[in-house]
Order: sequence, then structure tokens, then C-alpha cells
Amino acid sequence: MKPRILLVTTRRWVPTARLALALDRAGFEVAALFPRTHPLEKLDAVRDRYVYHGLAPMRALSRAIVGSNPDLIVSGDDLATQHLHALHSQSAQYGAQGAKVRDLIEHSLGSPEGYAIAYARAPFLHLAEEAGIRVPATVSIVAAHDVENWASEHGFPAVMKADGMTGGEGVRLVRSLEVAQRARRELRASPSFARAAKRALLDQDWTLVRPSLLRKRRDVSIQSFVRGHEATSAIVCREGVLLASLHFEVLQKTSPHGPATVLRLIQNSEMQSAAEKIAKRLCLSGFHGLDFMLEEETGRPYLIELNPRATQVGHLTLGARRDLPAALYAAMTGEPIRPAAKLTENQIICLFPGECLRDPESEYLRTGYHDLPFGEPELARACLRKKGISASSAERWILAASVMPSA
Repeated sequence: MKPRILLVTTRRWVPTARLALALDRAGFEVAALFPRTHPLEKLDAVRDRYVYHGLAPMRALSRAIVGSNPDLIVSGDDLATQHLHALHSQSAQYGAQGAKVRDLIEHSLGSPEGYAIAYARAPFLHLAEEAGIRVPATVSIVAAHDVENWASEHGFPAVMKADGMTGGEGVRLVRSLEVAQRARRELRASPSFARAAKRALLDQDWTLVRPSLLRKRRDVSIQSFVRGHEATSAIVCREGVLLASLHFEVLQKTSPHGPATVLRLIQNSEMQSAAEKIAKRLCLSGFHGLDFMLEEETGRPYLIELNPRATQVGHLTLGARRDLPAALYAAMTGEPIRPAAKLTENQIICLFPGECLRDPESEYLRTGYHDLPFGEPELARACLRKKGISASSAERWILAASVMPSA
């Protein structure tokens, strides 16, 4: 009998659909909880579908768990992970059924001791440093004098980050004390009600509404700026053991703090070691991501962040120990790892639809491997229903996706 996965997502992100396809190909039976009009609707690989409701997320999540009876839950975004953490904390109220759900979440995400630290940037980096991982100097800040103390000891430039924010929206590069003090006030401020309402209505993400009404301030950290290039790792773990990993250098992004659109596959022993140490220290299970900066002069990696969820590259199958779904399937079934066919020998990966939406004439699309959803033209069409791309360009990519590449 196939192991069954419940894929949970609150955002209409394309990578979640790509991961569902990869999990299905690896041998899993896939169920999914997602908001209406998600690209997951286009996939035959999803056997059972459940609708996510932003007004009642715990109820929707509980129904999906009971209905699908999964062996494992995979989170597709940060809010989904926060929902799972919240459900875990509430499970004691529901007797034997609650205990079953609690065990399932721990089996899926890892030890609950790591749940809180996953979103606390400064404590996480302190933990990483204790584990022998290179990290930039980082401290939590609250008052103006905290920033002044940082400036006197470390100087500028520096990077300021707000906990609990994603997609680069809670990040500021600051080059002076005056700018840092302004950023501290902005990042710590509770979200405006207008912004909270907009996110709730458009994304069904209601997490900002309560902090907005209660005027709850965010935790903020300041971090030494590492001059260099961004890098990222996608990993899959089971009970603290790293099963497989992908390491990339970021070549292109949608914006300075936005998601990557072009990556270069790399081998980096220090990034691999950091992934193994974090997995063991936090006893991680499931899919996670780690972000790094590669120092300009030396190429040495500095760990800067943990993403406690599947990232946008988790579906890529790039050979032995570089196929995350296959490694997870083998760990759950006890069978040998049978990685899918390697997608490409090209080290440059253009993520779909990110790079063709960023620039349909991008040089990377001509020289790199374009990660189209081959054999899924309807998924490609759903991904390209966005502004900023011509009808002719869209049809070109849809036609390309409709043809399966030769072996």
C-alpha cells in the first residue's frame, strides 16, 4: 500500500503543485488542502482535495487530516506550518484523537522543541553558531539604544529582519544609524488594518488581522551584512537525519528580497555540513530550506535563515541524493532509493514560471535548463495567467510544456 501524504498550503504558489507531481512520481499517494483556484486543481496526481478556508483554518486543516488519514503531512508555505504548530499545541484538548494528530505532526515536522525557534531569527542563528556553523553576528533589538549599541560594536551596513514575515517583506538593508532607527520602528510596528484586510481578502491569510487589532509588535533582529552572493539549500529529513539535499547559488531573483528565478547547482561541503547539523540539532523531519550568503572574497557560506517548509526547488530531481521525494519515499517504506531520471546535466536551472515572467527574453532561458512542467500544459497555462507576459510568449511555453522530453 502506498504511503499517503497530505500536502497543506494556504498560498496559490506554483511550487506546491510541482512538489505534488514529484511526490506522486516518487510513489506516494497525494492528498492536498489548498485555497480555491490553486494550480493544484489542475493535477490528476492529487487524489483527494480539501478546501482551505482562511476564516477557519484549524477546522479546514482538521477535516483534511481526518478525511485523508495521511502517513505524513508536508507544509507548502510558512502560514501552513504555523497552522500545524498551532494545531499541535491545541491537540491536548481532544483526548486520544488529539494525541494521534499531535504524533502525526511531530512525525511530519520533527521535534516540537524546534517549532518556536524556527521563526525566531536571532535565537536560531545563536543555536546554529553553538552547533559550529558559520553565521553572521546577530542580535535581537527592541529599543533605540539596542541599535546604538550594535552600531558602536559592529557598524554598518547591516541587515534588519522582522520575525514571522516571509517573501523578503520584513527585510531592510541599513547603512546608517538614522536609517536603522527608522527601520526598527517600521519593522516592529503592528501591521496596519488596511494591509491585514487586503491580505485576508486576497490571500485568505488572516494571520495579520489579530496582531493588527491588538497592535502586537514584532520581534526584530539586526545582522552583520555579508558581502557576496545568496545561496540556498533544500533538504528532506527524518527524525534528525538528513536524507537528501540540493544546494544552489542564486543567479537571478524577482526583486532584491524576492524569490529566486535562476539557480546554479553547486556542491558545497560546508552547506551540506550545516544542513546535517541543523537537522540533527532540531531533530527535523520533512522538507525544509536553509538560506546562506557566500562571502564574496572567500566563497565561505554564512547561514542566515531556516525555512520550516518545502521550498520552491523541492520537486527537482537531479540524481542520487538529489531527489528529495525519492529519498523520503525510501525512508518511509524501507525500500532502496530509486531516484527519478535526472532532469538535466545543465547546472543552470531556470524556475518556471518565475524567470519567463520576469523576462520572457532572458538569456538564462536560452542557455540554462528551463524547468517547465512537461506533460502538464494545463498547469503551465494556469501558471501563466498573470500580467506582464504576452499571449504569444505564454503560448510558446504552454506548447513546450505539452511535449514530454525524450529520455
